[in-house]
Amino acid sequence: MLTPREIVEQLDRYIVGQDKAKREVAIALRNRYRRARLPQELRDEITPKNIIMIGPTGVGKTEIARRLAKLVDAPLIKVEATKFTEVGYVGRDVDSMIRDLVEASIRLCKDRRAQTVRFAAEAAAEQRLISLLAPNKRTAKNNAAVNPLQMLLTAGQTQKEEELSEDEQKETAAKREDITEKLRNGELENEMVEVEVEESSMGGDTMIAMGIDINLNEMMGGILPKKTKRRKVKVSEARRILIQQETEKLIDMDDVIREAIEKAEQDGIIFIDEIDKIAGGSSRGGNGPDVSREGVQRDILPIVEGSTVNTKYGPVRTDYMLFIAAGAFHVSKVSDLIPELQGRFPIRVKLDALTKADFVKILTQPEHAITKQYQALLMTDNVELVFTDDALEAIARCAANANDTTENIGARRLHTIIENLLDDVSFNAGGDHPLVKVVVDEKYVAEHLSEDFEGEDLKKYIL
Repeated sequence: MLTPREIVEQLDRYIVGQDKAKREVAIALRNRYRRARLPQELRDEITPKNIIMIGPTGVGKTEIARRLAKLVDAPLIKVEATKFTEVGYVGRDVDSMIRDLVEASIRLCKDRRAQTVRFAAEAAAEQRLISLLAPNKRTAKNNAAVNPLQMLLTAGQTQKEEELSEDEQKETAAKREDITEKLRNGELENEMVEVEVEESSMGGDTMIAMGIDINLNEMMGGILPKKTKRRKVKVSEARRILIQQETEKLIDMDDVIREAIEKAEQDGIIFIDEIDKIAGGSSRGGNGPDVSREGVQRDILPIVEGSTVNTKYGPVRTDYMLFIAAGAFHVSKVSDLIPELQGRFPIRVKLDALTKADFVKILTQPEHAITKQYQALLMTDNVELVFTDDALEAIARCAANANDTTENIGARRLHTIIENLLDDVSFNAGGDHPLVKVVVDEKYVAEHLSEDFEGEDLKKYIL
């Protein structure tokens, strides 16, 4: 487990500035590790100290939460507070965020289990591939009479396998050895084989869209047969399908679900964005937007306080989940939230607006800085992109000026500027041309951005 100082160092690799916010989330994360080492009776008394981050858009609020979850391999979901409505109205209820967190936790635990059974699944998939390429039994259709239930489920047609003769078995054994060697050498990747795959049903997705979180097959105890179909695919694709099928057989899903629920309850992180948009509903009066305002706050309150939410995997407690809320709070204030909800976010962190110096750092310091992204993209088309220091200064100055004269959208402004700056290069790159070096300097920036991002913005004067 990383120390708070190490957590901040890891976050510094991707996020510029906002030291206070990084410090607070690092402490909150480390406190989880400290709590896990305490005796059970004391551990149950300690709850996470939820955090509310206040700052304009594009300064790194969401990125901090996202990078934090990756550091500890914890289940995390990001939800928009404006997506929820008060209970009794059409829309998503706040309990769905807990159900989504459990699903994310199950995926996390399942992926971890899949890594442990990977070699066994690959070996089993290889044997199935060999059997598809050189079957050791002959399959024949059987149209004999079957019982009505079997006829209903199998459309009245079954298959039976016939044993091969002794000579055929010897021939098949030699052929399988040859195929095994070629398969491992990658010589059969483009051969076509027929595999049986499960049909995807759209019914479940439709019901989820309607707000119904149920599975009819689960309700009936899984007695309905799974619909399957046969597909002709290349060996490379068949291997992926078969490995996935064999992995499913080797993983004990009941054990995964138990582990996932415990992980969601103890390590789950829920990031509630745009919480400022549901503040101040009672002062407006009427019933218009209030179904997505104060009513939502009242519904979120018991979840943040600690309650039990019923999911299709069983009851899930929210007492020890970490909630991180974020909002710009341009129009409203934190004090506009209902007092009970304010009290459940004891740690408040104000994130600073980005300056020109911050923009220069964002363009150069992070591991996956936007300039490095464009250099990698254009290098695939034999274009070597070079940014000079004076060009980076000019880009940062344009971003700062644009944020000052128009809406302040933080670091997202850099995406707009870089895209406009490299528009001609991106359009003309491509084809079988030799390596071309493009140097972006201050003069290049001035020629391509002067009209759009320099000087006073006159659009606000146009009616």
